[in-house]
Amino acid sequence: MAHYTDWLPTTRDGQLAMAKDWVSVTGTNAHLWGIPLTAVQELGGLVEAKNETTRTPVATAQCKTAFDELTAAMRDMKRRYFLSPPLTDSDYISLGLKPRDTTPTPSGTPTAQVTVETYLVGRHELGVKMIYVTGSNADPANKGYRIWYSLAGQGETAPANPDDLRKSFYTKRKKDLIEFDFGDNGKTVYFAVQIENEGKKGPWGPLTSVLIPLTSMLSA
Repeated sequence: MAHYTDWLPTTRDGQLAMAKDWVSVTGTNAHLWGIPLTAVQELGGLVEAKNETTRTPVATAQCKTAFDELTAAMRDMKRRYFLSPPLTDSDYISLGLKPRDTTPTPSGTPTAQVTVETYLVGRHELGVKMIYVTGSNADPANKGYRIWYSLAGQGETAPANPDDLRKSFYTKRKKDLIEFDFGDNGKTVYFAVQIENEGKKGPWGPLTSVLIPLTSMLSA
């Protein structure tokens, strides 16, 4: 049988023992925790249905089906009734579960630098892909990306640094899309990215640029 990596015991003996404990504990506390008596009775019936005394193929298949039904009922009961008040930490322990961790894990201030790699998508669309210059996307501080950009046509002044960029959008995706106007074909778009995390901003990534191709170039 499959081995679970979460709260459910990995062996049938362990699963059955936990289920029996649940029947006992919920039988006493169901009315306090808002659990319908029918749910407790259903779990008790599934516990009683377990029988592995014979080892015939039919009996083995029946036992597997019975355990699948039991574990499904346990998962459903936990999801419906154990993940909200009024259960206390001691209640969780009595059920063989770990108390809930209600302390948020601090994710810190972003320190990584990101740039964008661009690619053509359509006539007036550029795809942007996040490329880490420093740091790693596995860092929990790297929640999302603020992509800043500005356009400059022929003869117009190009931005000298990221602070000169005027437009922006926020995304949590590693790849995203920017759509430009028809009249932007042939202009140069300048990009710089800052990682953001709940109002905290990381350092600027490098200023990069790409030419938006003319329509005739795309349709050639």
